[in-house]
Amino acid sequence: MGHDIKRSVSLYSYQDEYYDGTLDLEGCLRETAATGATGVELLAEQMIKRFPLPIEDEKFREDWFNNLKKYNLTPSCYDAFLENKLFDNRTLSLGEQINMMKRDLRLAHLLGFDVIRTLVSTPMDVIEGSLEYAEKVGVRIGLEVHAPFSLNSGWADGYMEMINRTGTKFFGFIPDMGIFCKNIPDVVRDKVRRHGAKEECIKIVDDCYAERVAKGFTKIKYDLNLGKANMEYRMANGMKEMMDKVKAAGGADADFEYADASFVYSWSEPQDIIDNIDYIFHTHAKFYNVHEDLKETAVALPEVIEAFKKAEYKGFLSSEYEGGEHLRDIGVDSITQVKRHQEAMKKCIEA
Repeated sequence: MGHDIKRSVSLYSYQDEYYDGTLDLEGCLRETAATGATGVELLAEQMIKRFPLPIEDEKFREDWFNNLKKYNLTPSCYDAFLENKLFDNRTLSLGEQINMMKRDLRLAHLLGFDVIRTLVSTPMDVIEGSLEYAEKVGVRIGLEVHAPFSLNSGWADGYMEMINRTGTKFFGFIPDMGIFCKNIPDVVRDKVRRHGAKEECIKIVDDCYAERVAKGFTKIKYDLNLGKANMEYRMANGMKEMMDKVKAAGGADADFEYADASFVYSWSEPQDIIDNIDYIFHTHAKFYNVHEDLKETAVALPEVIEAFKKAEYKGFLSSEYEGGEHLRDIGVDSITQVKRHQEAMKKCIEA
């Protein structure tokens, strides 16, 4: 048996170069191939101008598949966004949301993807209402497990109940490696230093994060009101106590910025992967900063990939660079970062 871990790149990683015109869509595919990755994850709404119209055009699809062949790339995951608040005065009805999900399933199929990523905010009844169509077009729906959410939690149990009740093979989870952060990313720490944060306050926040990792995070609960659930999660994990310490140390805006940012990251035991491997068919290998020595500064990459190996995972680990947003005031080099991350993953996979 054994694992069959393949490497992919989410084109989200190249958003800065795409935005400033350094790379176009083909350029992103070219850079993906240059890393040694064999898969590509597409954010169609970000990377395809006039979305979704071009995908309906045979010439666009012909060019897309020709480029995949040119760069020896396989479609790994299509990232969908359920925009259920298109109107100021109402949320889209259940039927409208299901139709939007069906649209994305169809577009993913047209571009050769057999997995789509849907956001954690996607209502469960929208997913369930789309399962029949997902099976029809042969595209599985993966719910992103993004911090502060986690597997092996009450939140995930609700989705597992749906899987067991429906017997579906077309819904599962896409873990995001932001849930495996042993530390707050160093690029975040350096940014708040540039904003004037005090070392004493930075240490308070770092110590509080280390304490949460050591004792285990109180996990977020399932709630349609994500804002309420997130605030309850933060308070249960010591937010008030931490903020009080920062205030007592004379913290200013930059210090509270760092304290607040610390809750964007979380730590789950890699055992969660092994326990849920039957329901994981794609993975966002989120990362923030990889140094020249191929060490990622926040994500426990060797531990996480070792868990995937033990679980005999058969799927893609897709590099998703999110450090650039903290470097825009001094310059972003996504191309170098993704290359380093791919090398780091390759090293762990082959170890």
